[in-house]
This record gives sequence, structure tokens and C-alpha cells, in this order.
Amino acid sequence: MDVTLHSIRMVAVLAQTNPNESQPSPPEQAGLFEIVFSGGVVGLMILLVLVALSVAAAYLVFDQLMTLRRTEILPEGVSDAVRQSLLNGRPAEADAACRRQPSVLSVVLLSGLTELEFGWREVEKAVEDSLAEQAARLMRRIEYLSVIGNIAPMVGLLGTVTGMIFAFQQVATTRGAAGAGDLAEGIYQALVTTVGGLVVAIPALAAYAICRNRVDSLIAQVAYQAQHALAPIKRRPTARTRQPAPKPGPRPPGGKPPAPPETGR
Repeated sequence: MDVTLHSIRMVAVLAQTNPNESQPSPPEQAGLFEIVFSGGVVGLMILLVLVALSVAAAYLVFDQLMTLRRTEILPEGVSDAVRQSLLNGRPAEADAACRRQPSVLSVVLLSGLTELEFGWREVEKAVEDSLAEQAARLMRRIEYLSVIGNIAPMVGLLGTVTGMIFAFQQVATTRGAAGAGDLAEGIYQALVTTVGGLVVAIPALAAYAICRNRVDSLIAQVAYQAQHALAPIKRRPTARTRQPAPKPGPRPPGGKPPAPPETGR
């Protein structure tokens, strides 16, 4: 009798734990394209803006890699050739050496050589002005990387805010019938644009910092080589002095300027 009751219980347990019964499967993870298009039309438009910013940042990085090469800024032999020509008293050869190899250093040296006849003080001032101009020119395009690095997170945040507005609007429209899962899905879709903005901004800001330090280093080397190349001018006597512009004389009471003196014929 006990054996029979035990057998009945075992059969009941086996019936409740049928191996053929289907178990709930875990939710499938969303793919890359599903994540990209999950933000709707607004999210897609914001992602397209982020893609355009990333392309612009990539172009600027490539452009700076080509521009900030040492051979483009400081070609070999120009500084020594200018110095040797000035030591030999041949400024025309120094001018020709600069024009043969156009570069930032050549532009700075030519600015100093144009003031050669006015002495070292004018040459030094011309070199300083040219260095400041060239540094600003090199930094002008690098600044766009900083602009992209600052705009991209803001664009991503705009997508997040609009996505959260749509998510809470759904809750308000259904009068609270939308559950926590629906709200979480809307917020998750909105955060996609924030991730895109950070993906664009972080490399752009890193590239901006690297390029800025590179420009500072190269301009410092240009200044050193320019001072070294133009140093022989210090020992030369000043041939001329720059005269200040004449000031206009006082006008007569009538308000008309005085007439020039007549010359006899």
C-alpha cells in the first residue's frame, strides 16, 4: 500500500516537471543598427549631424598631420644658409635661400631681412610680428577641433532631452498606463545620441590638445633658428634710421592749409 502511494506521488511530480514544457527565453540583445535607429526620426537626424561633425574632425586631423610636419615648418639648411650669407655680407643670397624653400621659417626670415637696412631693433620687431602672425595662422584651423569637441556633446544632449520628452509624453498620454519598462525603453533610446556625441568629442579634444602642443613646440624652434640665423645683423652698423611720419603744421585762421611757396622759373 505504501509502495503504491509512493509511486503515485512520483508520477505526479514528473507530470508537473515535464521536460518538454517550454521555458521563457531571455530577451534578445539589440544590434548596432537597431540601436542607431531606435531614436526615431529626431534621433536619426541628430546622429547624422554627429556623423558630419566626425567627418569634419577626421579631415582636420588629417590636414594637421600634413601641415605640422617638420619639413613644412623648419626645412633643413635654410637657417644655416641665411646665417652664412649674412656673415659674408651677401643679403641677396640670404633672401634667395629663403625663397627657394617656402616655409614658416622662410617667411619669418624674409620679414627680418626686409628691415635689414634699419638695424637690429627693427629686424627683431619684424621677426616677432611675423612669428605671432604665423602662430595664429597655424592655430586658426586647429581651433575648429576644439569647436567640434565642445559642440558634439551638446548635440548629443539635445537628442537625449528630446527623447526623454517623448518618453514622458507617452506616459502622460496613456495616463500612467505605460509601465516602467516602456519608460526605460524610451530613456535608453534617448541616451544613444549622448553616446554618439561623446564618441565624437573625446577624440576631437584629444587631437586638439596634441596639435596645439605641436604648434607651440614648432613655433619655439622657429624663433630660435630665426634668432640664430639673423644674429650677424647685430654686429652691422645701422645704415639708416626709420624717420617718423611728419606731423601736419597748424592751419591759418581762415581754415585753409597754407599754400606752397612759389618757385621762380
